[in-house]
Amino acid sequence: MKRCILLLSVAAAITAGMAAAGTPAYLAKQLNGIGIDQKLNSQVPLDAVFRDETGANVPLGTYFGKKPVLLVPVYFRCPLLCPQILSGVVRALRPLSLIPGRDFEVIAISFDPADSPHDAAQKRAEYVRRYLPGSDTRGWHFLVGSEASIRAVMDAIGFHYRRDPQNKMFIHASGVMVLTPNGRVSRYFYGVEFEPKDLKLGLVESSGGRISSPVDQILLLCFHYDPTTGRYGATVINILRITGALTVLAMAAALFLLLRRDRRIHARVWRAAPPV
Repeated sequence: MKRCILLLSVAAAITAGMAAAGTPAYLAKQLNGIGIDQKLNSQVPLDAVFRDETGANVPLGTYFGKKPVLLVPVYFRCPLLCPQILSGVVRALRPLSLIPGRDFEVIAISFDPADSPHDAAQKRAEYVRRYLPGSDTRGWHFLVGSEASIRAVMDAIGFHYRRDPQNKMFIHASGVMVLTPNGRVSRYFYGVEFEPKDLKLGLVESSGGRISSPVDQILLLCFHYDPTTGRYGATVINILRITGALTVLAMAAALFLLLRRDRRIHARVWRAAPPV
């Protein structure tokens, strides 16, 4: 049984928080270092060679030079978070006047060396169809590659992940990056839902080579609970408690404002028409 855990902090703070909360040591060890570092203006290795959905060897630089690039780090056989990321990208791109292939390129790179061109082709067909049935597929690229090529790109964009051999899954965060036409990291977007207007602005800015400022991180980490205890651990429990406490506080504040408004209304009525 697996879950995706929402953590409102950077990866380092996540690890520190878990240690403070007394989370099992194995969980802290697994999540240590997982996250996304913002390496704005970092150059991705354009000479790194991948295989596309047809199985052809292609240097990453094939897709750069004229248009900005929306880079999506996922792995194609992921059962949890990656489909949500890809679906979020599709939903954000649908309303835009910008069109993949004409105005920018979409590149989904699998960080699982075991993914095959067949896996890439299946995912490409699925998400292009979701974007717009019958649309031009030339702007959509789903790539697989060797460990060396994958690591070179992921290190350049600051994407840190780890394979969990026990569950045969990857522990990773969620996010996409906008790159300039010459392959420099221009902007980061975190999560699985992306605002179309923000994504459009990022693509327009990066098309001119502009590098944005750092943004706040809201990391969504794909991980599993501890099967030996049947629990997620103190950190997740604390997050749920904090969320519940904030909800209660919000309800209390709303009730206080309503009662104060009612008292003011009654006071005005009393002054306007005092009892006989």
